[in-house]
Amino acid sequence: MSLSETFSSEDLHPIDIVEHIATHHEWDFDRVADDQIAMAVEGQWRMYSITLAWSEADETLRLICTFDMDPPEDRMNALHDVLNRTNDLCWAGAFSYWAEQKLMVWRYGLVLAGGQAASAEQIDTMIRAAVLSSERFYPAFQLCVWGNEDPERAMDVAMTEAYGRA
Repeated sequence: MSLSETFSSEDLHPIDIVEHIATHHEWDFDRVADDQIAMAVEGQWRMYSITLAWSEADETLRLICTFDMDPPEDRMNALHDVLNRTNDLCWAGAFSYWAEQKLMVWRYGLVLAGGQAASAEQIDTMIRAAVLSSERFYPAFQLCVWGNEDPERAMDVAMTEAYGRA
């Protein structure tokens, strides 16, 4: 059964839909406000903190997926290089590094202008894309920052999306 068959999303606030998805997947979540929710989603490499927030002003559902990263100062240029290389491979969303918070961040905004509604499948796909992108590029970030690999070589481990299961 698809997520949209579980409930009708036409009259639901986007964050209500996210709450249903989090419940469906049995993710830990906290409804921070009427227009914001925070979740913890476990990946293969680590736990990811995901926050979705609805902005009525610009009719955008914003998603950020974060994980801790505290690179040595002498590796910051290499980190920025690998971030540029990573973002060249991302078509939906982008990574950035928030130095003050010591967080790697994947961001995406779903614009729903004109009173459009997001489906449960769209939102679930946003969340899955955030986790899959983080999982795909996490090893490259690690190799570049702590393995002292040059960014081009570190990107060799960022495999393309796999299909099926081994």
